[in-house]
Amino acid sequence: MTYTHVLDGVTVLDFTQFIAGPACTRLMAEMGADVIKIEMAPNGDLCRVLPELREGRSAYFVQHNQGKQSVCVDIRKPEAVDLLKGLIAQADVVIENFSPGVIDRLGLGWDVVHAINPRAIMCSISAFGQSGPLRDLPGFDYIAQAVAGVTSMIGEPDKAPPVAGLAVGDIGTAITSLAAINAALFHRERTGGDGQYLDISLLDFYFHAHELNVQSYTMTRGATQPTRNGSHHPLVAPLGIFKAPEGFIVIIALGDQWQRLCRAMNMEELMNDPRFVDGTDRLANREALAAIIEGWLQTFKTDRAVLDALEKARVPCAPVLTVAEAVEHPHLIERGTIRRIEDRGVGSFGIPRSPLRFSDFPEELDLTAPFMGEHNAQVLSERLGKSASEIERLSADGVLQSRHI
Repeated sequence: MTYTHVLDGVTVLDFTQFIAGPACTRLMAEMGADVIKIEMAPNGDLCRVLPELREGRSAYFVQHNQGKQSVCVDIRKPEAVDLLKGLIAQADVVIENFSPGVIDRLGLGWDVVHAINPRAIMCSISAFGQSGPLRDLPGFDYIAQAVAGVTSMIGEPDKAPPVAGLAVGDIGTAITSLAAINAALFHRERTGGDGQYLDISLLDFYFHAHELNVQSYTMTRGATQPTRNGSHHPLVAPLGIFKAPEGFIVIIALGDQWQRLCRAMNMEELMNDPRFVDGTDRLANREALAAIIEGWLQTFKTDRAVLDALEKARVPCAPVLTVAEAVEHPHLIERGTIRRIEDRGVGSFGIPRSPLRFSDFPEELDLTAPFMGEHNAQVLSERLGKSASEIERLSADGVLQSRHI
């Protein structure tokens, strides 16, 4: 049998909107899964109105919904629920990211899904999870980030923490969900058993992202209080963002990389300087060390010259690029990390490529994002055997809806 990709043949019923859920199912579509996106009338996925917009079509929506089929229903009508139950019966995966309890009130919770289709895997994505005192609170990426103690670690110590300029939590949770779903699929196929329920939250992802902070606090029984430290790491030096002749450069020097940095700067005497002999000393004197490094950086005319010197010495470093500079970077272009797509509504533009790469499937699938309710007839006829007249009646009764957005 020939497969288009690793998840070819897997059917996903997608009750998600915004980012975390749609980003997960987009990755599944990019791996060949048959993703049926269920949108709720009259507006569908609320991301359909987010910028950039062109003639009412959202590039934001297009990016996160590549390769999906859209079925739009008025969930308030009993016939709509019956249609969805029919689709659940054929699904390998059901994924939703409503607030906890909503999918149950719609009559499509885990108990119902499992009764209809015991082999289906159901994944619920939420801000705080399906249990705990915070479960019923509304939440988004930045909300979970704040509660996880992550926001408190970002920015200058004497200023308010900044808002991150990208959806780290949403995308990280999407990939976490994908990992759990794929593991559950593997377990189901290996054992021949039933599917299972997956409870994935942004809060759990963010808390898992702490590298040193949690263990530093717990191991010292509170003696170490992790705090934000601006442009430099609070527990390691030198590790931070330094002012260069033209912009900013990240420099990290761990272990013997410290000696390499000293040699690159022609300042080997720093190795024996009592302020910088070991990691503890360098951390205690990080401000003085940063000043020395930035003074050396200013002896160059260009950032490129600095990077050449550091790269030659094998000192980990990188320029702090703008989005525009990253999009045009030769490395990202050669690897196809930025992907050009052609959308029927907004035209040609670039989106981030899937970070998942497979040797047996090196090429990206040719995918497009759906218009709202575009696949009502196709999905219901092919999967539920609905006739053209039945679909026409369901549309006339408002059970099925569609819009060219």
